[in-house]
Amino acid sequence: MGAQSAGGLALPSATPTAGQFYAPRGVWTDGTRLAVADTGNHRVLIWHSMPSHDGAAADVVLGQSDFVSEGPAASGRGSAKGFFLPTGLGLVEGRFVVADAWHHRLVVYDELPLESDVAPLYALGQANLDEVLANRGGDTSGLSFYWPFGFALVGGTFWVADTGNRRVLGWSGGLGEPGVAPDIVLGQPSMNERGENRGGAVSASSFRWPHSVAGDDATLFVADAGDHRVLGWSPLPTGDRPANMVVGQADFTRSEELTYRPQGPQRLRFPYAVVSDDRRMLVADTANNRVLAWEPVPRDGQGAAAKMVFGQDDFDLHGENRWLAITDDSLCWPYGLSLCGDVLAIADSGNNRVVLWSLA
Repeated sequence: MGAQSAGGLALPSATPTAGQFYAPRGVWTDGTRLAVADTGNHRVLIWHSMPSHDGAAADVVLGQSDFVSEGPAASGRGSAKGFFLPTGLGLVEGRFVVADAWHHRLVVYDELPLESDVAPLYALGQANLDEVLANRGGDTSGLSFYWPFGFALVGGTFWVADTGNRRVLGWSGGLGEPGVAPDIVLGQPSMNERGENRGGAVSASSFRWPHSVAGDDATLFVADAGDHRVLGWSPLPTGDRPANMVVGQADFTRSEELTYRPQGPQRLRFPYAVVSDDRRMLVADTANNRVLAWEPVPRDGQGAAAKMVFGQDDFDLHGENRWLAITDDSLCWPYGLSLCGDVLAIADSGNNRVVLWSLA
């Protein structure tokens, strides 16, 4: 889906279309429908049935008045319907949620919209749909966000990766409602602090850039992109406590970046997305231009090795499109993931496309 660029990187036209992306950073599918955060065009595209061929046109656009408009905040029409660099998205308890990252909020729709250019019901992170300042223009609080990039419903708790505040917030009653503060914070000692790695050294209790959240009834996973790792909590946390699983680093106190060197199956470099089910966990190892899969799901310990790699020919390669030409199975800065059954969707951001795999 998106760019058609056989043999080389094709930049999108300045005029968007219903089937074209510019640096998509988020994707969601339930196996029958598809939604994409077309981040560079400040919009979300929705297909009400899974595309049957490459480049199929979307049915619905959100964030813009039509399929050919672009620009932040609905091209100057305002923030009530407009986005500024949307990222994570998906259905939560029947409602469609979009992480409108640079408006520092999540916007919530009553359902997966059937028509274009509709307004959301409400926003989380802001007092209303017209306000867009980081941390509501003031100090960090439980009701504010600073670049929220990802979210997930895990074990009945609604988790948000509040990236710029270097924390993960949890609403144990499910999807948050306006004015209701979360009751769980991970990564900070309180709801009012936002220090990088809690203002100290890297640890099992800290984040640099928590970017994506996933998990099941047994384990919560957080992709801590800035510390080049994924952390896991088993059993699910009900308050701030250290993680008991890490992949991407040898232990909980390291955040080493291997730059342009063989990575192997145990190292990560800016992992921006994580997804999982009861069989496997997959991570977008973004700066290594690959997606790694662990099977079975790692639940505890340190340094578990991935079993499978997408986008590269082996675990030691890391080049953008293998340092060659774009192919069907190459990747350039994969940024978002969605997993439903055996359907894997990857927001292949640097190639301006979304690719779909059948894991079967």
